[in-house]
Amino acid sequence: MPVEGGSSSGSASAARHPKQKRKAHSLSIRRTNSTEERQPGILRGDMLEGQDSKLPLALRNNLLDLFGQIEREFENLYIENIELRREIDSLNERLTGDGQTVEGGDPTKGALKTKASHSTSQLSQKLKTTYKASTSKIVSSFKATTGSRALCQLLKEYMGHRDGIWDLSVTRTQPVVLGTASADHSALLWSIETGKCLLRYAGHAGSVNSIKFHPTEQMALTASGDQTAHIWRYMVQLPAPQPPPDVSAPCDDDQDSSDREEGEVDGEGPCEVPTVRVATATLKSHQGVVIAADWLVGGRQVVSASWDRAANLYEVETSELVHTLTGHDQELTHCCTHPTQRLVVTSSRDTTFRLWDFRDPSIHSVNVFQGHTDTVTSAVFTVGDNVVSGSDDRTVKVWDLKNMRSPIATIRTDSAVNRLSVSANQRIIALPHDNRQVRLFDMSGVRLARLPRSNRMVRNEYITATNKKRTQRAWYSTKAVSFITSDR
Repeated sequence: MPVEGGSSSGSASAARHPKQKRKAHSLSIRRTNSTEERQPGILRGDMLEGQDSKLPLALRNNLLDLFGQIEREFENLYIENIELRREIDSLNERLTGDGQTVEGGDPTKGALKTKASHSTSQLSQKLKTTYKASTSKIVSSFKATTGSRALCQLLKEYMGHRDGIWDLSVTRTQPVVLGTASADHSALLWSIETGKCLLRYAGHAGSVNSIKFHPTEQMALTASGDQTAHIWRYMVQLPAPQPPPDVSAPCDDDQDSSDREEGEVDGEGPCEVPTVRVATATLKSHQGVVIAADWLVGGRQVVSASWDRAANLYEVETSELVHTLTGHDQELTHCCTHPTQRLVVTSSRDTTFRLWDFRDPSIHSVNVFQGHTDTVTSAVFTVGDNVVSGSDDRTVKVWDLKNMRSPIATIRTDSAVNRLSVSANQRIIALPHDNRQVRLFDMSGVRLARLPRSNRMVRNEYITATNKKRTQRAWYSTKAVSFITSDR
């Protein structure tokens, strides 16, 4: 074996050069065994594929990627360790040479020995500190610091849909209610405080993919797989609030809530609630699935995004098509409007997102941004002059509208990012992932907390939506997130 050969060679060398052996021990620095051969990542992946593992392929590939990153970090540290070792040997030789030239004295005796030992000790301590700090960077990149963790509290569950939930939203005016869009062809309105279902919209013939509320009136906008977007009115009466349960749990990276097995449902659907079946307006101009829709500032126009690679701009009062926004090379995944300006951002599977400017009625400009390497799952505006984009390439980027040449912050994650949300007041980014996690970051990319994983929809100043991915076994994906308390 290579290790045994290295050990034998080292023993013979130590026997021939005892002085060099004592010299090498003058500074205590651990060194990685350079004789150990590591197998390439491809061979290791092939070896794992041949093993009988119950882990799904996607999770195993994810683990391989993480271990590859750790391996590269330690490889860089190993190279730095070798260079530091060479510097130590060189300094030891210089110290020995200086001791022999001073009055012919012995460098191992007297004041010169004390001076050399003191200098060597200082250098050794400095190198140890540097090595420890470099190693700690690996740990900090995978785990948030203890001081930044937030206290998460499960306040309410909203259960009633018969299939996965694709999107959710919160009203901007009173009464404040939660809206959820589901693959069961319905949209539900909920009391945030009590968790009671207040109203059901059943006007779509396909999956309801998104829901947004009018900025000033009691109207909702839903997009559906039936190739339409609906505008419908609602009237709800909030029940009396109930005291929250006294249950709390820290957002620790090592703490997960218990997951339910497939088929465990606490009910067959919402109780007897008012149902709206007819839309106030139906927008029909798309030739494919309408994946998202949103209100422009003022609520007089809406924009919808579709798998037909186009986004449409409609007049709410007449339901007429005003503009067709074309240019994306593949299906659109999301659209979002600016809260105070006539700006629209659309994202697509073509790895780009586009910024459409309707502030000047005579000129409709568009800018294309290519900051990602995979599908851009969503791009949203903040209250300020920022755009936050998330992608399947496992990154989230923060952009400044005044200078969109490069992102001002980049967040790198270990899983694809779905429909993200940004808190209006605290400017906190909530990231829902395919691995069922929800992470919180600030606008500079610093990680704040992580919600313990669950396959259920929960609220903690934000709400998450989950969706079942049915393969050989039940897998859950956190598809969307929305802030509540922070924006109220």
